Amino acid sequence: MNVDILFKIAGIGILVAVVTQVLKQSGREEMATIAAIAGLIIGLLMMLNMIGGLFDSVRQVFQLY
Repeated sequence: MNVDILFKIAGIGILVAVVTQVLKQSGREEMATIAAIAGLIIGLLMMLNMIGGLFDSVRQVFQLY
């Protein structure tokens, strides 16, 4: 597993946390929620290949196919 993907996901998490806090302080709670959900989706999309690799490894270990 590459460490750079972890740093990218952590960077997105920090950025989303800052944006969310700024939006909440300015009184835009709805936009803060949307920003948090968008950050979560971006993080999940970045991990999609890793999750696919995990399923392939499990399939090979248990010889499912």
